[in-house]
Amino acid sequence: MSDRLYERIYDGRLERDDIERLLSLSEGELFRIADDLRRSSVGDVVTYVVNRNINFTNRCIGNCKFCAFREDNGYILSQKEILLKVERAEKLGITEICLQGGLIKGWGVDQYVGILDAIKSEYPEVHLHAFSPMEVLHAAKNSKLPVEEVLSRLKSAGLGSMPGTAAEILSDRVRAIICPGKLTSSEWIEVVMTAHRLGIPTTATMMFGHVETERERLEHIFTIKEIQDETGGFTEFVPLPFVGGNTELESYKNQLTTIDQIKVHALARIILHRSVRNIQASWVKLGPGTACMLLLHGVNDLGGTLIEENISRSAGSSFGEYMPPDVFDALIRSAGRIPKQRTTLYEILSA
Repeated sequence: MSDRLYERIYDGRLERDDIERLLSLSEGELFRIADDLRRSSVGDVVTYVVNRNINFTNRCIGNCKFCAFREDNGYILSQKEILLKVERAEKLGITEICLQGGLIKGWGVDQYVGILDAIKSEYPEVHLHAFSPMEVLHAAKNSKLPVEEVLSRLKSAGLGSMPGTAAEILSDRVRAIICPGKLTSSEWIEVVMTAHRLGIPTTATMMFGHVETERERLEHIFTIKEIQDETGGFTEFVPLPFVGGNTELESYKNQLTTIDQIKVHALARIILHRSVRNIQASWVKLGPGTACMLLLHGVNDLGGTLIEENISRSAGSSFGEYMPPDVFDALIRSAGRIPKQRTTLYEILSA
């Protein structure tokens, strides 16, 4: 590695012009640097959140070719059913409810606000991490309102933060293949940056391991870096390996090796270490064993307990129901790290 690249990495001054040089680094160099930057950025603490995921509908007018969850005539949970799930989760000590669903025909901002109002009226202290940028844009179009007004109303109803899902790969070439008709890269960026301007933090994600190139993965990560350098609104970056069983893109499943997965997480740490402090491994997509391994390669967060996760399981994932705090603690300690429970916004809760 050249001294110039080494300095640019550690100073946090990497740019898109560095992509080819980053891709040419040996695995040993990548992994060593990623772990070193993890140590200097966040230390040896590994965090997780005690949360409940609620997929409130699988009915969807979208046509994402990587999705096995969508049903034309699927279920829609009533507010009463959603509240029952929240009640049960409260007894397990959750601090966050994560709400996401398909795109229901005709749903506007009133329907999404109604869900938040119902939960907040019964559980005012719970943090609501809800609705992807695609759901926000869907509500805006159906309500004939600007995205900013929709987000303002959601925030007033109790929205605490947003999942930065629906990003997939922020390349319109890729999106035309895997999710035609879904929001464009620029629309995803607009929704997220508007949320940040309104004081709504979001996560950032990247679904990789299908039709994209290695360069497109890194272009995506640099887009996240550039947004964060302007807004500071991302709480974490979550690479999501493609799980494609039972989908139109099934032929691409299982093409990622474990080394491929490690490299993506390591490169995320290297590019983002001065911008997005928290790099998360998705145990739902990767499995707890691989997620634990990634703690040695730049990762410092393992996500949430979830209790329920239907989207990955519909596409063939073997994981995703519930991982209790004591299992998180043991997994993290097995990697030589220090487990800590956190809030959605990365405040440490456990002693």
